[in-house]
Amino acid sequence: MTTDAKPLSSQPWLHQKSEVIQEFGTVKQFPIGLSFEARMYSCQRLNRVLADTQILYGLYKKHHWLMRGATFYQLHLVLDKHAGEQLDIVDTLAERVQTLGGVAVGDQRHVAEITAIPRPPNGVEEVPAMLSRLLEAHETILTDAHDAAARTVELGDDGTNDLLVSQVIRTGELQAWFLAEHLVDTPLVRT
Repeated sequence: MTTDAKPLSSQPWLHQKSEVIQEFGTVKQFPIGLSFEARMYSCQRLNRVLADTQILYGLYKKHHWLMRGATFYQLHLVLDKHAGEQLDIVDTLAERVQTLGGVAVGDQRHVAEITAIPRPPNGVEEVPAMLSRLLEAHETILTDAHDAAARTVELGDDGTNDLLVSQVIRTGELQAWFLAEHLVDTPLVRT
Protein backbone atom coordinates (compact mmCIF):
# COMPACT_ATOMS: atom_id res chain seq x y z
CA MET A 1 0.00 0.00 0.00
CA THR A 2 1.37 3.39 -1.03
CA THR A 3 0.83 6.48 1.00
CA ASP A 4 1.21 8.80 -2.04
CA ALA A 5 -2.29 8.09 -3.37
CA LYS A 6 -4.84 10.86 -2.99
CA PRO A 7 -7.99 9.86 -1.14
CA LEU A 8 -11.16 9.69 -3.21
CA SER A 9 -13.54 12.57 -2.72
CA SER A 10 -17.25 12.87 -3.29
CA GLN A 11 -16.96 16.64 -3.73
CA PRO A 12 -18.29 17.67 -7.17
CA TRP A 13 -16.01 19.76 -9.39
CA LEU A 14 -18.12 22.89 -9.56
CA HIS A 15 -17.99 25.90 -11.90
CA GLN A 16 -16.35 24.09 -14.77
CA LYS A 17 -15.98 25.85 -18.11
CA SER A 18 -15.19 24.49 -21.56
CA GLU A 19 -14.48 25.59 -25.06
CA VAL A 20 -17.24 24.85 -27.57
CA ILE A 21 -16.33 21.48 -29.05
CA GLN A 22 -18.88 21.60 -31.89
CA GLU A 23 -20.46 24.74 -33.27
CA PHE A 24 -24.18 24.99 -33.93
CA GLY A 25 -24.85 24.65 -37.67
CA THR A 26 -22.13 22.06 -38.21
CA VAL A 27 -22.28 18.30 -38.61
CA LYS A 28 -19.62 15.79 -37.71
CA GLN A 29 -19.05 12.65 -39.74
CA PHE A 30 -21.04 9.62 -38.67
CA PRO A 31 -21.03 6.31 -40.57
CA ILE A 32 -24.76 6.30 -41.30
CA GLY A 33 -24.70 6.10 -45.10
CA LEU A 34 -25.75 9.70 -45.80
CA SER A 35 -23.75 12.39 -47.55
CA PHE A 36 -22.49 15.46 -45.73
CA GLU A 37 -24.89 17.58 -47.80
CA ALA A 38 -27.92 15.46 -46.88
CA ARG A 39 -27.04 15.48 -43.20
CA MET A 40 -26.32 19.22 -43.17
CA TYR A 41 -29.60 20.03 -44.94
CA SER A 42 -31.63 17.73 -42.69
CA CYS A 43 -30.08 19.20 -39.53
CA GLN A 44 -30.88 22.74 -40.65
CA ARG A 45 -34.49 21.89 -41.47
CA LEU A 46 -34.96 19.74 -38.37
CA ASN A 47 -33.64 22.53 -36.14
CA ARG A 48 -36.21 24.94 -37.60
CA VAL A 49 -39.01 22.44 -36.97
CA LEU A 50 -37.53 21.74 -33.53
CA ALA A 51 -37.51 25.43 -32.59
CA ASP A 52 -41.10 25.89 -33.77
CA THR A 53 -42.20 22.73 -31.97
CA GLN A 54 -40.64 23.93 -28.72
CA ILE A 55 -42.59 27.16 -29.08
CA LEU A 56 -45.78 25.21 -29.85
CA TYR A 57 -45.21 23.12 -26.73
CA GLY A 58 -44.87 26.33 -24.70
CA LEU A 59 -48.05 27.75 -26.23
CA TYR A 60 -49.95 24.59 -25.36
CA LYS A 61 -48.79 24.77 -21.74
CA LYS A 62 -49.57 28.50 -21.49
CA HIS A 63 -53.06 28.06 -22.89
CA HIS A 64 -53.60 24.95 -20.75
CA TRP A 65 -52.90 27.05 -17.65
CA LEU A 66 -54.92 30.07 -18.81
CA MET A 67 -57.99 28.29 -20.19
CA ARG A 68 -61.35 29.84 -19.26
CA GLY A 69 -65.06 29.41 -19.80
CA ALA A 70 -67.69 26.71 -20.16
CA THR A 71 -65.36 24.25 -21.92
CA PHE A 72 -62.52 24.85 -19.45
CA TYR A 73 -62.22 21.27 -18.23
CA GLN A 74 -62.29 19.60 -21.66
CA LEU A 75 -59.86 22.07 -23.20
CA HIS A 76 -57.62 22.08 -20.13
CA LEU A 77 -57.21 18.31 -20.52
CA VAL A 78 -56.83 18.22 -24.31
CA LEU A 79 -54.26 21.03 -24.34
CA ASP A 80 -52.18 19.24 -21.72
CA LYS A 81 -52.40 15.98 -23.71
CA HIS A 82 -51.30 17.79 -26.88
CA ALA A 83 -48.46 19.49 -25.00
CA GLY A 84 -47.16 16.11 -23.85
CA GLU A 85 -47.28 14.77 -27.41
CA GLN A 86 -45.39 17.83 -28.68
CA LEU A 87 -42.78 17.39 -25.95
CA ASP A 88 -42.21 13.82 -27.16
CA ILE A 89 -41.73 15.18 -30.70
CA VAL A 90 -39.24 17.78 -29.40
CA ASP A 91 -37.11 15.00 -27.94
CA THR A 92 -37.33 12.87 -31.08
CA LEU A 93 -36.40 15.80 -33.35
CA ALA A 94 -33.41 16.71 -31.17
CA GLU A 95 -32.21 13.12 -31.13
CA ARG A 96 -32.48 12.92 -34.94
CA VAL A 97 -30.32 16.04 -35.29
CA GLN A 98 -27.74 14.45 -33.00
CA THR A 99 -27.95 11.14 -34.92
CA LEU A 100 -27.08 13.03 -38.11
CA GLY A 101 -24.00 14.51 -36.42
CA GLY A 102 -25.50 17.94 -35.84
CA VAL A 103 -26.20 20.10 -32.81
CA ALA A 104 -29.83 20.36 -31.73
CA VAL A 105 -31.16 23.78 -30.76
CA GLY A 106 -31.96 23.56 -27.07
CA ASP A 107 -31.53 26.92 -25.38
CA GLN A 108 -34.83 28.80 -25.30
CA ARG A 109 -33.11 32.09 -26.16
CA HIS A 110 -31.69 30.46 -29.30
CA VAL A 111 -35.08 28.91 -30.07
CA ALA A 112 -36.63 32.39 -29.94
CA GLU A 113 -34.12 33.58 -32.56
CA ILE A 114 -34.92 30.73 -34.95
CA THR A 115 -38.67 30.26 -34.63
CA ALA A 116 -41.13 31.44 -37.27
CA ILE A 117 -44.04 31.39 -34.80
CA PRO A 118 -45.03 34.86 -33.59
CA ARG A 119 -44.77 35.66 -29.91
CA PRO A 120 -48.13 35.71 -28.11
CA PRO A 121 -49.13 38.51 -25.78
CA ASN A 122 -47.97 38.13 -22.19
CA GLY A 123 -51.53 38.27 -20.88
CA VAL A 124 -54.61 36.12 -21.33
CA GLU A 125 -56.48 36.08 -24.64
CA GLU A 126 -60.05 34.93 -25.19
CA VAL A 127 -60.38 31.17 -25.73
CA PRO A 128 -61.07 31.31 -29.50
CA ALA A 129 -57.96 33.49 -29.96
CA MET A 130 -55.83 31.03 -27.97
CA LEU A 131 -57.08 28.12 -30.07
CA SER A 132 -56.55 30.09 -33.29
CA ARG A 133 -53.00 30.90 -32.21
CA LEU A 134 -52.33 27.19 -31.68
CA LEU A 135 -53.82 26.37 -35.10
CA GLU A 136 -51.63 28.99 -36.79
CA ALA A 137 -48.55 27.56 -35.07
CA HIS A 138 -49.51 24.08 -36.25
CA GLU A 139 -49.94 25.33 -39.81
CA THR A 140 -46.50 26.97 -39.74
CA ILE A 141 -44.91 23.73 -38.58
CA LEU A 142 -46.92 21.56 -40.98
CA THR A 143 -46.08 23.72 -44.00
CA ASP A 144 -42.38 23.59 -43.15
CA ALA A 145 -42.47 19.86 -42.34
CA HIS A 146 -44.18 18.98 -45.64
CA ASP A 147 -41.56 20.92 -47.58
CA ALA A 148 -38.66 19.46 -45.59
CA ALA A 149 -40.03 15.91 -45.91
CA ALA A 150 -40.21 16.22 -49.70
CA ARG A 151 -36.66 17.55 -49.93
CA THR A 152 -35.19 14.92 -47.59
CA VAL A 153 -36.61 12.22 -49.87
CA GLU A 154 -34.67 13.74 -52.76
CA LEU A 155 -31.50 13.63 -50.64
CA GLY A 156 -32.06 10.00 -49.61
CA ASP A 157 -32.60 10.77 -45.92
CA ASP A 158 -35.38 8.28 -45.25
CA GLY A 159 -35.02 8.52 -41.47
CA THR A 160 -35.67 12.25 -41.38
CA ASN A 161 -38.49 11.90 -43.89
CA ASP A 162 -40.10 9.18 -41.77
CA LEU A 163 -39.83 11.28 -38.61
CA LEU A 164 -41.31 14.34 -40.28
CA VAL A 165 -44.19 12.43 -41.86
CA SER A 166 -45.04 9.85 -39.20
CA GLN A 167 -44.64 12.03 -36.14
CA VAL A 168 -44.54 15.76 -36.88
CA ILE A 169 -47.10 15.84 -39.69
CA ARG A 170 -49.49 13.11 -38.54
CA THR A 171 -49.56 14.32 -34.94
CA GLY A 172 -49.85 17.95 -35.99
CA GLU A 173 -52.71 17.28 -38.38
CA LEU A 174 -54.62 15.31 -35.75
CA GLN A 175 -54.10 17.97 -33.11
CA ALA A 176 -55.13 20.74 -35.53
CA TRP A 177 -58.34 18.84 -36.25
CA PHE A 178 -59.15 18.58 -32.53
CA LEU A 179 -58.54 22.30 -32.03
CA ALA A 180 -60.44 23.42 -35.12
CA GLU A 181 -63.53 21.47 -34.07
CA HIS A 182 -63.65 23.55 -30.88
CA LEU A 183 -64.03 26.67 -33.02
CA VAL A 184 -67.12 25.44 -34.89
CA ASP A 185 -70.16 27.57 -34.12
CA THR A 186 -72.91 25.04 -33.47
CA PRO A 187 -76.51 26.16 -33.05
CA LEU A 188 -78.21 25.68 -29.72
CA VAL A 189 -80.62 22.77 -29.58
CA ARG A 190 -84.07 23.92 -28.48
CA THR A 191 -86.52 21.54 -26.87
